[in-house]
Amino acid sequence: MLGSSRHLGTDDLEESDHRIDMTSSAQHLSPSSPNERLSEILVCPRDKLPLSERPGLLLCRNGHRYSVVEGIPILLLAEVEQNHIEGTRSLLVAEAGEKAELPQFNVREGEIDPFVRNAIGATNGSLYQHLVGNISEYPIPSLRLPDGQGKLFLEIGCSWGRWCIAAARKGYQPVGIDPSLKGIRAARRIARQLGIEAQYLVADGRYLPFRNGVFDQVFSYSVMQHIPKGDVRTSLQEVRRVLRAGGQCQVQMPNVFGVRCLYHQLRRGFRAAKDFEVRYWRRRELSSAFDSIGPNYISVDGYFSLNAQVSDIRFFPRRYRVLVCASDFVRKLSRTFPPFGWIADSLYVTATRE
Repeated sequence: MLGSSRHLGTDDLEESDHRIDMTSSAQHLSPSSPNERLSEILVCPRDKLPLSERPGLLLCRNGHRYSVVEGIPILLLAEVEQNHIEGTRSLLVAEAGEKAELPQFNVREGEIDPFVRNAIGATNGSLYQHLVGNISEYPIPSLRLPDGQGKLFLEIGCSWGRWCIAAARKGYQPVGIDPSLKGIRAARRIARQLGIEAQYLVADGRYLPFRNGVFDQVFSYSVMQHIPKGDVRTSLQEVRRVLRAGGQCQVQMPNVFGVRCLYHQLRRGFRAAKDFEVRYWRRRELSSAFDSIGPNYISVDGYFSLNAQVSDIRFFPRRYRVLVCASDFVRKLSRTFPPFGWIADSLYVTATRE
C-alpha cells in the first residue's frame, strides 16, 4: 500500500521523453471519469497495459477493472495485502463504485478543510498535534528543489496534497497518489479552494499506474519510512521505471543513528518495527537501495524530528520553535562539517535515473 502519508492512522479520514501537458484545472474533472490529460499517462498497475474508459470504470485488455469515483481513479490491487486500513477502505468504496455513499463537504474560501483540521497531527507529525481542531491556515512546506519550469512531478503518499501544492507554486505540474481515498478527496478539495493545478488519484507506490519514463521528478516525504524495507525496494524499482532518463527522485528517510531516532528505538526496546511504525535505515543501506534508480547521494533534512518544517515555524509554540530553529542551524552547519550528518534524524536521498 505504499503511497500513504502518516494520516493513514486516522479513521476520518512504457519509455518516453514525451512531456505531458497537465495544466487543466481540477475543477474541470467530470464526476465519472478522470481528467483527460491524466488519462494520457495512466496504465494498468498490474500489467502496465493501456487503460480504456467506460462509465465509472477504467479497463485494460487483460480484463482488469478499476473504479472511478467522483472522477478519482482507484488503482489499487485487491489481491495485494494492504499495509494500512485506509487502502482496504478505499477498495471497499471501489467495489461499490458510484453507488458508494461518501460524505460531502463544501469548504468555503478562508476555511480549513475538515480532513486537515482533524488529521493534521497524523499527517504532519506530532509537533503539529496542538493544531488539531485549531488551525487557521494550511501549513505548506518549502520544497528543496530547483524551480520546476513545467516539469512533471509525482508525489508518492501525498495525503491532502501539501507537497503537491508546494510543487505547483514552484512551477511543477504535480500528480499526487495515496491509497487513502479520504486523503485524495481532501487534496482535490483543497487544490480547488487554493486555485492549484494538480491531479490526484488513489494508487500504491509498489504498483505505479503510469507509463514508463513520464516523470521528471518523483518525491516522497515521511512515507517510505513507515513500510517494510522490501516494499521500499519494490517501490524504488517502480520509481526508476516511471522516471525519464536523467529524471530525479528525492525521498525523505530516517537515520538509524539519529539522536531522536535512537531514543525512539530505545523506547521500543530495539525490536523490529511492526504495522505502520518507523523503519530506521543505515546510510549505506539507503545508498544500496537507491542504486536501483541510479547514482545517489544523501543530504540532511533535519534533526530532533522526522517531519518538522522550518517554513512552518509560525505554527509552533515557543518550545517547538527553539527545536526547529536548532535543527535548521545544525542542518546548515552539516554542509561545512559533514560528520554532523551522521547523527541527523531525517535524511534526503536523491537519485538520478541513468
